[in-house]
Amino acid sequence: MNSTPRTQDTPPADAHGQQSQLPEKQAWKALTALCIGFFMILLDQTIVAVASPNFQSELDASLNAVVWVTSIYLLTFAVPLLVTGRLGDRYGQRNVYIAGMSLFTLSSLACGLAPNIYFLIVARAFQGLGASILSPQTMSVINRLFARNRRGAAMGVWGAVAGLATLAGPLLGGLLVGTVGWESIFLINVPIGVVSIILVLRWVPKMPRTARSVDAASVAASIIGVFCLVFAVQQGPELGWPAWIWGVLALGIATMAGFVYLQRQATTQGRDALVPLGLFRNINFALGTFSIAMMGFTVAGTMLPIMIYLQDGAGLSAQAAGLMLTPMALISGMLAPFVGRLSDRVHPRILSTVGFSMMLIAMILMAITMNDHLSYWWVLVPIAALGVGNGFVWSPNSATSMRDIDVTKVGAASGVYNTSRQVGSVIGSAAIGAAMQVGVTHTSVANAMGHVMWLPAIAMLLGLIAVTQFRSHAN
Repeated sequence: MNSTPRTQDTPPADAHGQQSQLPEKQAWKALTALCIGFFMILLDQTIVAVASPNFQSELDASLNAVVWVTSIYLLTFAVPLLVTGRLGDRYGQRNVYIAGMSLFTLSSLACGLAPNIYFLIVARAFQGLGASILSPQTMSVINRLFARNRRGAAMGVWGAVAGLATLAGPLLGGLLVGTVGWESIFLINVPIGVVSIILVLRWVPKMPRTARSVDAASVAASIIGVFCLVFAVQQGPELGWPAWIWGVLALGIATMAGFVYLQRQATTQGRDALVPLGLFRNINFALGTFSIAMMGFTVAGTMLPIMIYLQDGAGLSAQAAGLMLTPMALISGMLAPFVGRLSDRVHPRILSTVGFSMMLIAMILMAITMNDHLSYWWVLVPIAALGVGNGFVWSPNSATSMRDIDVTKVGAASGVYNTSRQVGSVIGSAAIGAAMQVGVTHTSVANAMGHVMWLPAIAMLLGLIAVTQFRSHAN
């Protein structure tokens, strides 16, 4: 494997081995351009849920086909992330981002023009692939453009975008579907995607890159392993866990074990690994990767039971249910940039502990208030707590995890971090979805939705335990 560096406009390194940063004003412009695309790809994870009835009625789709509109996006988003993170190191983060944004934008156009459900599913698959290509580049660019003591503020904006996009999906989806039609949730991405590409070309500089080839066996093992794991967890509850699904799960576990062996072998032989296992010797990165998986589990998994409780349990319309989430999005959006600036000055353990504690409290309150006996207005209390928790989690966790990563490994680290978040999201959606299906057979919809909230509460407890071990210096 060739690891000879080849750079374009490579600035000198700082004391931590990172490239010198742009003037602050230019760096913030670059981050703004990148965050437009980052917002879009996360928004598209949740925005389509509101349009599910429209897919069934207007495209004559079965329920199983409608489920695949969401599932295929999550699948093609999660599976290649370990590879796409490394692509930025090899070809330059700006170049790879533009390629991913172009694919995502064209696929969004295809989704909006889909004549039938099967065309839509295929277009969503390519949309997810585009999202997977561009997603890790945003975090990598932050590490390259911002000085170590300014990354918290930059991650604050990045975290606000991540939190807002995930939470705003049901709200914006309800408004667009109700006023314009289901096609609008995809077509709106087209002009925004074009603007993002233009701004990235203008404001984001060419990134230094290293000419490195990646072992084909490692690439194949990572894609096959992650695919089998995600597919099995995603489809197992839907299909009733037949024997062949267990076989797919076993294949995924075995393949990922082989992948780890290949990475260890590459490191031992002095070759570049697709995922350098030495990353996990950085205690903050290891803890942050685990805790963000727990966060993905919770955020992705809880949106559906909350919406079902508000609509089927409390009798609200889709638009009204979406509006109930407004406090969460507003609080999270206002807090995240402020918390990001704090994370450059305050011990990382403090902010993340506050965030995960609030998320845990919110999940417990959800479990208590979502039932037949209390007014649905009580749910606004844990919804607000969710907003506070989101605001205190995303930026400190991301900044702390990535702050001390060597610049030559930032793409790989970003790929691992984003893979962890996405796989956590898939597992959370599957586990909570399965619990919901069991719950509604034994009690009312409202009570069942409350009961399933104990699952994300456990995830938040595990995340809280992890972040209490953050250190001010990871290496």
